Amino acid sequence: MSDVMDYKSRLSDPASRKFETFSYLPAMKAEDIRKQVEYLVKKGWNPAIEHTEPEHLMDSYWYMWKLPMFGETDIDRILAEAEACHKANPNNHVRLVGYDNFAQSQGAAMVIYRGKTV
Repeated sequence: MSDVMDYKSRLSDPASRKFETFSYLPAMKAEDIRKQVEYLVKKGWNPAIEHTEPEHLMDSYWYMWKLPMFGETDIDRILAEAEACHKANPNNHVRLVGYDNFAQSQGAAMVIYRGKTV
């Protein structure tokens, strides 16, 4: 049996906090983000962009960047909005969300740009 790895993620150490599955991996590159957006569009989910300060990443409320992009299938437009949010809020975490109309829930949510930790 393999050993289980303990990730040193503590609330007292903001730099160590892990906030979702992809946060255990290296930061996403542009092509990785594109693949995630392509997946959301292929599933028919409505993309949305959210952001928050690193010290509030564990809170339930994230700021919405504009309105969800209902029916948007142009991957470049979605990526441009994500990049615009990141440029406007360079110290914040930026999250890509895919809303599933049929399940009436989030089909996916992932941090695509990581903010600066304190």
